[in-house]
Amino acid sequence: MAGMKPIIWILFLVTLTVFPQGGQKENDLKKEGVDQRGNESAPQHQTLLDSANYFKKTSIEKSIDFIAQSIAGLGNNADGKQLSKSLTMLGEVYQYHNQLDLAISSYKDALKADKTMGTALLLGKAYIMNANYTEAGDLLKPLLEQKTWVPYQKVAVYELLGDAYLGLDKAAEAIIYYEEGLKIAQLNRIAPKMADLNSKIADAYARDGKSVEAEGYYGNSLKLAASQPPQRSIQEKEKVADFYNKKNRYPEEIGMRKRSLEELQNISKSGIEGVSNEMEADTITAQQINFKIAKAYIAQDQMDEAIPYLERSIIEADAEDDLVVQKDATRKLSEVYAVKGDYTKALKTYQDYVSVVDTLYVRKEQEIIRAARFNREIAAKQSRIDGLEQERELSQSKYDLALTEQMLASESNKRQQWVIYSLVFGIFLMGFAVFFFYRSNRQQKLANNLLALKSLRTQMNPHFIFNALNSVNSYIAKNDERSANRYLSDFSSLMRAVLENSEEDFIPLTKELELLELYLKLEHSRFPEKFDYQIRIDDRTVIADYLIPPMLLQPYIENAIWHGLRYKEGKGFLNIDLTPRDDGDLEITITDNGIGRTKSAQLKTENQKNQKSKAMGNINKRIAILNQMYKDSVAVHIVDLESDGSGTKITLILTKA
Repeated sequence: MAGMKPIIWILFLVTLTVFPQGGQKENDLKKEGVDQRGNESAPQHQTLLDSANYFKKTSIEKSIDFIAQSIAGLGNNADGKQLSKSLTMLGEVYQYHNQLDLAISSYKDALKADKTMGTALLLGKAYIMNANYTEAGDLLKPLLEQKTWVPYQKVAVYELLGDAYLGLDKAAEAIIYYEEGLKIAQLNRIAPKMADLNSKIADAYARDGKSVEAEGYYGNSLKLAASQPPQRSIQEKEKVADFYNKKNRYPEEIGMRKRSLEELQNISKSGIEGVSNEMEADTITAQQINFKIAKAYIAQDQMDEAIPYLERSIIEADAEDDLVVQKDATRKLSEVYAVKGDYTKALKTYQDYVSVVDTLYVRKEQEIIRAARFNREIAAKQSRIDGLEQERELSQSKYDLALTEQMLASESNKRQQWVIYSLVFGIFLMGFAVFFFYRSNRQQKLANNLLALKSLRTQMNPHFIFNALNSVNSYIAKNDERSANRYLSDFSSLMRAVLENSEEDFIPLTKELELLELYLKLEHSRFPEKFDYQIRIDDRTVIADYLIPPMLLQPYIENAIWHGLRYKEGKGFLNIDLTPRDDGDLEITITDNGIGRTKSAQLKTENQKNQKSKAMGNINKRIAILNQMYKDSVAVHIVDLESDGSGTKITLILTKA
């Protein structure tokens, strides 16, 4: 044992020499100019976000521009909290303009940058607005265990959970969450939430068919709303009036709506602004209330009492340019005159109705055109945001790579010093030094291979993303909003799968096939007249037994579609076969009857040739590195399918896991 003490002491010295503190290496990098953060100051960043919030309601374009500036100013190594604030504000802008899918995506990115309670609540609300009730529940339930909530936030969590369960038609569970929130609101005297939660409990009871309980809570909400701003009081009266209407209690409905109408007129006289967007402004206007009162009279066959309210509704709707209410009220008035036997007025009123419908039709066409233009502008702004984020992530990767290279170089120098010092201790330490270097070189080679794989994946993903975004842009250019939205939804699912798999060297073949199915669906929707496809799996194949590098098959399929089938005259076919071999390996065959490699090369521009060369070169490099690391796990062969050079056949051999 005594003889081991000098060796232990020597190992201690070697450790200090070879592995100095990491902080010094990072300081060296900073001195050499590798760390180029350049983040903007917090006040400037907040000023840009304040400007974005100012224009949120009036100009989505300006608002998104300010947010883009705030992200661009964060530099390559963005502060997580500031980046999260920018993405949260972007989500709020999208949510205000009812672009809920984009809002949800922005909130998720914000939570990845920095998990905050406020952003989580906004995401939960966006889920509910988008009818993603299950996702809302999964997000919000764990938040109840947080100990740092302020009372108002905890009430909001319970309220949103109640909304989620009510959306799932689980009224009993919704009531439980609403009541828990109400207890906290009462304990902390949060008056607005007390009114809101009483009203929502009443809604849940009404949904569950328990009218007595619902009416009791509606009574509470009316009392509590009376102490709130007049807009809130009117909103609650209209909700209760709707409840009376569903129960055919028309006299009570009429009385409640007349009180709402009187309060609304008082608001107009006092100059107070009307009901906000969040309080269902479309149902709380004078013309709408008058129209609902008239319908209640008509339900009781009191036509003479209904006519004045219909006339007032038409006049007020015309003054407010509310063509929808004007249309409905004019048609209803024509029907009332017809019931009364006054066919002259009925005809005249019906002609007015037709005129309003024609005007409304023209306006709807204009709104559709504006909506299409709006969606194109939003897509362009979002592309800019995505580009900034990708540029930031790429810069971060370059910085990390430079930092790693510097550390490797530093460690290499330290090892050389260690060799010199170790020679002094003679032949005994020489054997130890040889063993140490052998092991270290293997680790360094493995690290270099991993860095190379990460770099190649970083180059492949933008290439694929930009091709897919071009497809989205083509739909937007054709004003095909529905296809663009569907394509973006599928594209987001594909991107999520790609990002989840991007850090792995190998993934289960089942995941790769799911990704290919989604990719082929996107490309086929882009070029339905150019090709059909099928994926055939031999009955003997056990897919779960095989692993494959992620995104290995997709570039070959992309080349087959874009450079072979797309230029074929007539409709082509893409076939993917998975067949087990006798030696246990799996053979994957990709065949197409396109124009072939030779003719495709003749049609390409120089820029396209360079792009393809880089893409194929990246795949070959990946396969070479993976085969080196995992002992020939993948083999690829490419041949022409026909003797005249048309068609292409690609064969990949996977070794069983």
